[in-house]
Amino acid sequence: MTTVSEHTTSLDLPAGPTVDVNWLAANLDRVVVVDASAMDHRGADTGIPGARRFDLDGEMSADAQLPHTMPAAGDFAQRLGALGIGQDSVVVAYDRAGMFSSARAWWMLRAAGVGCPYVLDGGLPAWLAAGHPEGPLALTPQSVPAPVVSIADGAFIDDAEVAARLQNPTDVVVDVRSAGRFQGTAPEPREGMRGGHMPGSVNVPFTDLAPDGHLLSREELQGKFMEAGANRERMAFSCGSGITACVGALAAVVAGAKDVTVYDGSWSDWGREDRDPAQRPVITGP
Repeated sequence: MTTVSEHTTSLDLPAGPTVDVNWLAANLDRVVVVDASAMDHRGADTGIPGARRFDLDGEMSADAQLPHTMPAAGDFAQRLGALGIGQDSVVVAYDRAGMFSSARAWWMLRAAGVGCPYVLDGGLPAWLAAGHPEGPLALTPQSVPAPVVSIADGAFIDDAEVAARLQNPTDVVVDVRSAGRFQGTAPEPREGMRGGHMPGSVNVPFTDLAPDGHLLSREELQGKFMEAGANRERMAFSCGSGITACVGALAAVVAGAKDVTVYDGSWSDWGREDRDPAQRPVITGP
């Protein structure tokens, strides 16, 4: 469990990993808000006033062949400090789509053991719908000393670990892409990708877990995972490139799962056309 320093303990911190817009509005000047909008949803230089850009398409991802992968611990620490995120910061991540990429920022901070991270349920659309203002982001935030980052073992796994888990009956690999992409009937948005899914994986689209950008209740999430046969002892989440997989991880944590991980690289790694199909097989259909 992440601890917070004395200057944050006076906050009435929610027990779960999400906060609503009313809580954020009441505590806006006492937390660090980050705009973690990504890909097609990455917006202009406005949003929740004073938020800092958590650039998942840039410096908050590793400089590697695969998009949206976790930076090295030292690099991540320096980038957090430059954003004004310190060891004990209470951080609220949101995105412009509602709940698309904000959970990725939450998962990264959680995995790194930095601060007390939350996701804003409903994101910027919910903030604006509640009558709160949109304003400029803090594009040059005041930096703080870099926090100590230690990536938790098992927070992220690679393709070899995914392959092993697909063969283990106590594990489940949950693919949160759309049903069309999972079944191979809808095209992949990235070039050079095979269509379909990993044999043995199950499909729970992230949009089913957070319709309209709002996460379902604990009981509803449990029902979604049970319906898909995903209520196993250990849950690994995959998507296109590791972003919406974190919506699945967030949902699993809220549902009460104790052993949750994210396939860093996800389909951008497993689904590449240059993969040996005998080692990293792909099937189509339900």
